[in-house]
Amino acid sequence: MPQKKGVAAPDSPPPAGATQAEGQSHPLYRQDRATVDRLLAAKTPADADLVDAARLLARYDGFPGAFDLKDALQRAVRLWGLDRDTLQAKTRALWQGGYKPGASDPQAEPVGSGFDASSDPAP
Repeated sequence: MPQKKGVAAPDSPPPAGATQAEGQSHPLYRQDRATVDRLLAAKTPADADLVDAARLLARYDGFPGAFDLKDALQRAVRLWGLDRDTLQAKTRALWQGGYKPGASDPQAEPVGSGFDASSDPAP
């Protein structure tokens, strides 16, 4: 299928000098930018870092914008000595091994309401 003139293919690199404003704006960009900045600072990635990197790579795959974020994310993965396939294999093994987000982070909010119905008498 021919590409429309002046419209980049979804997986093509950004035009030279492209910024976030020149592509589409992703609604989670600001939140994800903070996460990617944290990933770039990680010398040795924790399990949560690997999972976050894989999650964000999937989120922005083919997205026609956020070029700076996608570049920084790929740079973080390369700095860890990984490629996308290796990252996917590592995170797949984590999930299959019972990984639970926030389990190793005492600051993370618990999932669910925290209500324990086991002590309620049966009707």
